[in-house]
Amino acid sequence: MGPVFIALDFGTLSEVEHFLDLFAETEQLAVKVGMELYYAQGPQIIERLHQRGVKIFLDLKLYDIPNTVQRAAFQLAQQKIDYLTIHAAGGSQMIQSAKEGLIAGSQAIQAATPKLLAITKLTSFSQAQMQAEQQISVSLPAAVTHLAQLAAANGADGVICSAQENQIIHQATNADFLCINPGIRLANHSDDDQQRIATPQAAKAWGSNGLVIGRPITRANNPVTTYQQILTQWRTN
Repeated sequence: MGPVFIALDFGTLSEVEHFLDLFAETEQLAVKVGMELYYAQGPQIIERLHQRGVKIFLDLKLYDIPNTVQRAAFQLAQQKIDYLTIHAAGGSQMIQSAKEGLIAGSQAIQAATPKLLAITKLTSFSQAQMQAEQQISVSLPAAVTHLAQLAAANGADGVICSAQENQIIHQATNADFLCINPGIRLANHSDDDQQRIATPQAAKAWGSNGLVIGRPITRANNPVTTYQQILTQWRTN
């Protein structure tokens, strides 16, 4: 099974340390570092997570001209992260440049190349919103599938997408192409600002290669118990 990434949606190192201390007995922990935490703490948060031995998904959603993205990916790869995100909407050249930057950065320090994941459409977006605000006339699944194919054809290792789109993406790409799913909620949890959600069991049934879960865990009364409950649902056949 793929990893269950806990989204560390905190702004300070002390909050992160206090939260991760709760998981001191948890093996093979995987976490997501998003924009809030990385912009507040910078590379030191990555260094601290390395010290804790966790798998690191750096979710910065790079989106710029190809040269800028390539140079950024080169620098980030040298922080020995495991995953990095870009926006598929940046286009074929930008996706290729991001991959080239990750490879070159990893080679510079003789480390494994991070996996490149492309954002398709945010799980906070609905089809109606996409069509009205982005003036995209096709259906949301069609738009997501197109972006996934674009990412796969230009060197990305997978996409970030709703679990509801896993099956069509796997059919349109290949068996090794990853579908990592945010918008995961337990049956009794609030949807928050997510539009396209799924339970861990549904995501797995639809072919998920990994989950990204923040508030249902970080805001739980007992984060460890909730995390273990999600893992059980994720791993149960």
